[in-house]
Order: sequence, then C-alpha cells, then structure tokens
Amino acid sequence: MHSATHQAIAAVWRIESARVVAVVARMVRDVGVAEELAQDALVSALEHWPRDGVPDNPAAWLMTAAKRKALDHLRRAKMQGEKHEEIGADLEAQEALVVPDFVDALDAARQDEIGDDLLRLIFTACHPVLSTDARVALTLKLLGGLTTHEIARAYLVPEPTIAQRIVRAKRTLADAKVPYETPRGEELEQRLASVLEVVYLVFNEGYTATGGSDWMRPELAQEALRLGRMLAELAPDEAEVHGLVALMELQASRMAARTDAQGRPILLADQDRARWDPLLIRRGLAALERAGKLEGGRGVYVLQAAIAACHARARRVEDTDWARIASLYATLAHVAPSPVVELNRAVAVSMAEGPAAGLAIVDRIASDPLLRRYQWLPSVRGDLLAKLGRKDEARAEFLKAAELAGNGREREFLLARARAL
Repeated sequence: MHSATHQAIAAVWRIESARVVAVVARMVRDVGVAEELAQDALVSALEHWPRDGVPDNPAAWLMTAAKRKALDHLRRAKMQGEKHEEIGADLEAQEALVVPDFVDALDAARQDEIGDDLLRLIFTACHPVLSTDARVALTLKLLGGLTTHEIARAYLVPEPTIAQRIVRAKRTLADAKVPYETPRGEELEQRLASVLEVVYLVFNEGYTATGGSDWMRPELAQEALRLGRMLAELAPDEAEVHGLVALMELQASRMAARTDAQGRPILLADQDRARWDPLLIRRGLAALERAGKLEGGRGVYVLQAAIAACHARARRVEDTDWARIASLYATLAHVAPSPVVELNRAVAVSMAEGPAAGLAIVDRIASDPLLRRYQWLPSVRGDLLAKLGRKDEARAEFLKAAELAGNGREREFLLARARAL
C-alpha cells in the first residue's frame, strides 16, 4: 500500500515540483532556499499521505504545504533581524496564503500567477551568469523534477559532479544577486536565447547521445519537450519558442524508427516512416504554423523546424523536397553562420544536385578548426565519396569518424560502414 502511495507522490512531484519551487522562490527570493522548502513539503507528503491517504488534490496540498513552510522561514528570518524588505517580498502573495484548509483547486488568476512564477524560474535557472553545464543541471533539477541521480545517469557523469554543479549554480545566483524576475525588452531577447539553448541541448543529448552505449536517451528528449511545451504556454508571442517546440516535436516523431530491435542506428533514408508518430508530426506542424505568424518567424529554430517539416511531409524518402531543404539551410547559414550548418547544407545539396556538388562544399569547410573533432564531417565525406565510387577514400573517412565518435552505437555503425566498403 505504501509503495503505491510513494509512487503517487513521485508522480505528483515530477509534475508539480517546478510550480511549487517557482511560487516559493517568488516569496523568499532565493532559488536555493525555495528548493529546500519545496523538498520539506515533499517530506511532509511522505509522512502524511501513507497514513492519511492521497488527498483529492495532491498538487494543491503540496503547494499549500510549501507556502506555509515559506511563511515560517520568512517569520524566522524576520525574528533573526534580517531586513524587512529582503524577507517580506510580495506581501500580497503572502496574505493570500492564509487558507483555512488545503484547497481543492486554483482559480484562473492564481494559475496566471503560477505561470508568471514559472517563467521567472526558467529565466533564473538559465541565467547567462551560469556555465552551460550548470544551467542544464539546474534546469533539469528545478523544472524537470529530475533527481541528481537521474541527471547524472542521463549524462553519464558521476553523481557528486552533478550535485556540485547544482550547489555551485545556486550559490552563483545568490552571490551575483540575480533578480528573480522575467526580463523585459532587449534583455528578454538575449536571455530567451539562453533558455532555448538549454532546452535544445537537453533535447539533442536525448536525441543523439554524445557518449555511452545507447544511441538515444528518450527520457531526456521527453523532458526537453515538456519544458518546451511549458515555455510555449508561458511565452505565447515568441516565435522562436514555438519554432523550437516544432523542431523537437518533429524530431521526436521519428524516435521509434531511429533504431532497430538491437538498438543499432537507422539512418533517416532507411527508416520505416510508418513508425513515425503522426500525432507528434501534427503537433510540430501546428507549432511551426503558429511561429510563422509571429514577428521573428525566420529565426534559427523556426528555420530548423521548417527543414524537419520537409522530412515529415514526405511519405517516402524519394518524395523529399531536397531543393527546398538546401534553400532553407542556405538561409540558416545567413542567419546563423556555422560550419555545421554548411555541412548539413552539403548533404541537402548532394541529394538535390548530386554527390559531387555536396563534396565540393564539404571540402571547402573541411579545414575549419570547429570541425576538427566533429565525427560527422568525415562521416558525411565518406558517404559522398562512396556514392562517387571512391571506396578506399570513403573507407578511410568512416574509420576516422569512428575514432572520433564518443557514442558506442555510433562507433559500431561507422565501423560497419567502413567494413561494407
């Protein structure tokens, strides 16, 4: 019985923890303290629910318990002589906490407040004052509801390393006195890029793992998708938010077809498109359409989503509009110049105009220092050389790519391509 209750608590916590931390952080103005108080509320649930039963509205129970603990914290801080303006933030919110019992539901106004709090929490966790690794770890902890152990396992990093990153991140935010607020104006655009970068990094690590023995880590991709959908609800007028959601939905639609029964990678051209998820494709195309109607609808993520949409719309690989994909990559290269974008454009050009045209682009960027350790450069070059009948050169490129690969499945795949030549 207790096991079922504990499972219920874990499920509720995964869904609601971000909202709870966000609301409490607004009250105490410290993300680290807010997480501790939210954890205290979780401990209360672990104490009471097995004995009293799971409440009718477990989310409201957790929220109310956390708010009460936040009030207790503020009262203690005040009694210890801290400045009133530092510990009495958001008096209106505090007054609203005087509830006779655990509420059964939250009204629309309160839901709006929680949405604002979540937005503040996202921008705080992804603040540029933190390193990229710290932003990723803190975001997954606070907004993904993942445990330190789960994050460490997903990224194949020792648990103490992740724990230290999270502790240092919270300390850095406190020391830098990062305001717990949603940025406005020009700063919003700059900070939003940091938020989207974190979500995209998490998704990419789930979609194609950089290390370990598995080609994908679906749980990370799902967390990123959940964060993206949440962000789209909180920032409905930002085209790039919807563009990123569209990109992730469309990419995630292929995940079931990206590996065989043994977990080995299957290239896009060889995938069984009947296994692509039609619901995710519809959601992705709808998000892309929504992004296109907003100002800034030709940003980096919107353009990448448009490329993914070309693949999603093609019922067979031979139906793919490679000329349009090549054109979209050319636009993307203009908006955000990158040798990786050029490498992807080379693939599209090779499909639209022939492997020689693609190889010419690859050879132009082959000396770029940013691609020196990028395994997909020799992999793409090997593929194009193989299509041109230059098998010895192709085999050498696949072996070079395998040496650079950090993922076990990826390495096996590249070695198999070399052996096939």
